Amino acid sequence: MSPPASHRRRSRLLSWPLVFVAILAFHSLAVYLFTRGFLLTRTELDLHSSRDDRPPQGDVSAGCTSWPPPAVDRLVIVVLDALRFDFVAPSTFFPEKHPWMDKLQVLQKLAANEKTSARIFKALADPPTTSLQRLKALTTGGLPTFVDVGHSFGAPAIVEDNIMYQLVKNGKRVVMMGDDTWIQLYPEHFNKSFPYPSFNVKDLDTVDNGVIEHLLPSLHNNDWDVLIAHFLGVDHAGHIFGVDSTPMIQKLEQYNKILEGVIDTLRSLSKPGGTHENTLLLVMGDHGQTLNGDHGGGTAEEVETSLFAWSPKTPPDAVLSVLDHSSCNVDLHGEEVCISTMQQLDFAATISALLGIPFPFGSIGRVNPELYALSTGTWVNQRMGTDACTSQNDLEAWMRRYAEVLCVNCWQVKRYIDQYSASSVIGFPSEDLQHITNLYSRAQANWSASLRFTCSSETGSQEKLEGKGSVLPQQIDAYTYFLQTFAKLARSAWTEFDLWSMGIGLLLMILSVIIQAYTLVKLNTICQPSDQKSDSSSIIRKLFFAFALVAIRAASFLSNSYILAEGRVANFLLATSCITIVWHSMVKGKFSVENLVFLLLNIFARFGIEIGMSKQLPGPAITKDHSVSAICKIFGVNSCNILLEIFPIVSLAFVAYIILKCLSHAICQRFLKYFVLCGTMVSYVCIAFHWASETTLFSHAGTIQEFGRSLAPRFVYAIGGLSLAISSLYRIFSPSDHLKMNKRITILAAVMLCSWSPTILVLLGRQGPFVALICMTGAWCIIKLQQNCQRESGLSVADPVSVVQWSFLAVCLFYLTGHWCTFDGLRYGAAFIGFDHFHIIRQGLLLSIDTFGVSHILPILSLPFIAMVWYNTTSKDNRLKDVILNNITQVLLMYGLVTAITATMTIICVTIQRRHLMVWGLFAPKYVFDAIGLLLTDLLICLASLYYS
Repeated sequence: MSPPASHRRRSRLLSWPLVFVAILAFHSLAVYLFTRGFLLTRTELDLHSSRDDRPPQGDVSAGCTSWPPPAVDRLVIVVLDALRFDFVAPSTFFPEKHPWMDKLQVLQKLAANEKTSARIFKALADPPTTSLQRLKALTTGGLPTFVDVGHSFGAPAIVEDNIMYQLVKNGKRVVMMGDDTWIQLYPEHFNKSFPYPSFNVKDLDTVDNGVIEHLLPSLHNNDWDVLIAHFLGVDHAGHIFGVDSTPMIQKLEQYNKILEGVIDTLRSLSKPGGTHENTLLLVMGDHGQTLNGDHGGGTAEEVETSLFAWSPKTPPDAVLSVLDHSSCNVDLHGEEVCISTMQQLDFAATISALLGIPFPFGSIGRVNPELYALSTGTWVNQRMGTDACTSQNDLEAWMRRYAEVLCVNCWQVKRYIDQYSASSVIGFPSEDLQHITNLYSRAQANWSASLRFTCSSETGSQEKLEGKGSVLPQQIDAYTYFLQTFAKLARSAWTEFDLWSMGIGLLLMILSVIIQAYTLVKLNTICQPSDQKSDSSSIIRKLFFAFALVAIRAASFLSNSYILAEGRVANFLLATSCITIVWHSMVKGKFSVENLVFLLLNIFARFGIEIGMSKQLPGPAITKDHSVSAICKIFGVNSCNILLEIFPIVSLAFVAYIILKCLSHAICQRFLKYFVLCGTMVSYVCIAFHWASETTLFSHAGTIQEFGRSLAPRFVYAIGGLSLAISSLYRIFSPSDHLKMNKRITILAAVMLCSWSPTILVLLGRQGPFVALICMTGAWCIIKLQQNCQRESGLSVADPVSVVQWSFLAVCLFYLTGHWCTFDGLRYGAAFIGFDHFHIIRQGLLLSIDTFGVSHILPILSLPFIAMVWYNTTSKDNRLKDVILNNITQVLLMYGLVTAITATMTIICVTIQRRHLMVWGLFAPKYVFDAIGLLLTDLLICLASLYYS
């Protein structure tokens, strides 16, 4: 006796969520294995250099048997976060002058007027260029690791040897003020610290004002040896407004005044016997930023930053022979300015040599000759060894000292290479390691020979003295070549790829795609009624067309250029599907208005992606970076200011009207209907009030403005959370027999979307209503076109083209809202809407909702609307219920398959391009976003299958 139909249906309803859970587990295992093989990082050694460490006497000459003596007494480091190179260098060095250039005039004047004691450097950072990696790399002297990006929120203390540890261990007193990331990295290394919260990118002034409060008074004190002042205003101004903006220019002008005060104070206290007689000032950035104000990748704008060095006490004129003069130009005042180039990798070793502390054990940088020469202390007390020559001029004596410093530098790097190769699981290739060893041995042999040649006696012949000038530069070149060769090797082969884990993970992903596709085909065959078998050819054609669209998009990931243009690629393919449908409809003579609307919608989405709506100002001010600046020139700035204040709120009211009208028809239960309607209305009023509080409307009402900025978004979050709880309770406890299946699912979907949409809207900011209108219009077009197609064909199976269009629309919305698949594409300001203080769980949750809200959460939770097919109303309700549930399952499977194919192709692409120059700046972030997106999609599909079944 066969089980009843209701029992079979119940078993089927329980089995499909288990299938989706199995898919999630399968993908999680594949992503875990591939990630473990791909994102392995270098082995971090917990060894530390010591003052007592000495190179073996047989390994080096007597000239470098100890760490270099100190060359400066005090060091002032002013860090201007996200300092672009063109913020410091004169505009004459660039093809085109921009408004943000030539604002730091005090640095340019010093570089022009005091050529022997002041210098501008183009400092080249190694990607990834997030602040944490750069600070860690600057202080350890090593290369940053990609996985550290995950620690950008709540960074762990650094355990590797670093200059902060060496300063404390060797009795140096350190004072820090500014970015609290320093305290997270070095919790017990400062005699005094004045940290300020750094993650609220909407706050341009709190950190900077705190630094200003303590900086100048601290310069008059004698209770420190190293002072670190880390400003954040430029970084935050870039994230929110972009580089070409009024707030950015104002910040640079403010920094110019601050630096003038710092330099005047140091100069006034630099007389003989003064506090800063032998002090070195460094003004530097940790990384650059793009014109959009973002950073994290490896583009030239992000890796090129500035370093300015100035010594109040002028070295001898011989320093000009050390400095590079290949890049010189006149500034706006006609004065010659020369700019040098250095690697940030060299920062730790150079600072260690200047301060006379042991180099960090893992440092692989080189003591930069030009930065080292700018300190007066490197030109006096030249003797480092017991047999130093005494008949040398200033330049020769300095070169001898610098060669001895490089000798210690090379020994320290070679010691680290040997220890790392012995400790690491994989280490470096044996042939490369042998080449490095040969270079080191050759350099040391040359050093011993040069010592005998230049210092055979204090009264050497005139011919030998004339030969010194070529011997020392050759020796310096030999050491430099060794250090640069190893740095190049480390950059190219530092990451250890476990190809077995990567291969297994990739095979599991390919296997999962095959299984998902097979399951979908079988489900389609089972669900299709016998009287529709003859029409299966149309479904096959649609499946082929949908697969071709997905395959084209996935194949584009093999090119880094197409990854950068992913939003435009998805928009192009979406438009292609629209045009194909329009052509097919016109051939049949059944053109509908939805086709035209969908085409127009693609045009709006394309312009939205191009403009970059995330850079619209939160306030009423108009600057040249604003997307409507051209319109403002026509209608006037005042009119544009009024429109910017009113248009988002008017658009929000229109969106609220549409949603409320839809809800009133969708929900029939009285309590649930009124609760959702009231909650939605209150949420949208709070959003409007929040936006109004950011304008000048409530500028004189402090309490009301504070309520709008802080409490209004929290009300939105609270109402959304309560709505989610009530919708879950309704799903569990409400009887399902008295409602038709399509009506019940409509209610569930409407309540779920109304729970999420206000939170996502308030996080998106003023662009939210425009994005919501595009999303709703696109969804309406896709649903109507599918229903029209089903009425014509009589088929009751899910349309794969509609699902692919839904997926492409989600991708377009992701890029239209100002997101990118890079860590500099995260909209960090959204995490602080309603909050001023950082909490890792709260801000992480808000940032995740903002990042994946319109691209994953809303599209997946609204998939049942695509499955709500047209069906013959004369059919039995049980059959209609089966059709709807089968279609929901098909749609969820299709959407998961589209995401899985995309993620699999990303993994293949990353595997092929793992040695590409842009692997850590572009391909790896793309993989991380797609892997997280895949797992999030699987999780949401699991929840949706339970919620809607």
